[in-house]
Amino acid sequence: MFAVAAVLTPARSGPFCKTSCIAAPYVNVAQFIPGDYLWLIPGILLAPIFVALMAVIHAYADIKTAVFGRIAISFAVIYAVVITVNYFVQFTIVMPSLQSGETQNLSLFTQYNPHGFFIALEVLAYLAMSAAFLAAAPVFAKGRLELTVRWLFALSFVASVAAFVGFWLFGNDLVAVEVTVLMINWIVLIVGGALLSIVFSRQLHA
Repeated sequence: MFAVAAVLTPARSGPFCKTSCIAAPYVNVAQFIPGDYLWLIPGILLAPIFVALMAVIHAYADIKTAVFGRIAISFAVIYAVVITVNYFVQFTIVMPSLQSGETQNLSLFTQYNPHGFFIALEVLAYLAMSAAFLAAAPVFAKGRLELTVRWLFALSFVASVAAFVGFWLFGNDLVAVEVTVLMINWIVLIVGGALLSIVFSRQLHA
């Protein structure tokens, strides 16, 4: 739901905007509210769900790998706190301010600013999610299916860090990093979630 809502929300600025793009200071956007902010709702709901997923993985771990489960929960909490605060601020401060015309000093906080706090915090949060995947990877080592989950989790972290470093070195917009890391994590959550449902189902039957 989060992925679909985000993809269907048009890009109004940054490298992915093609027509009728909003120019700096990115505050002439009242006509796009609340439509452009609805994608944040499933994003907020994902935060506690992801923490719960890491908690379940920790409970599934054996004695040798339990420490990795705890580390994964720690990174999951970092992600959840950062992303929840970031999205909550958009709903409670930025959106009402844009609608009421109180736009002074608001440019750095709006989601439309490709160099603002919103994009930077999103990148930080989803890199923390990738780190949680990496930490959880050693938990899965029994059989082909678990090894698939393990490599999926580990490679997603490598891909996310490579995207961040690559875009930074080549001077591309931070929005491109945000979109790339988001897509990587969406794929891992969808594919990995399906695989984990089988792993946990087998454990319950066992």
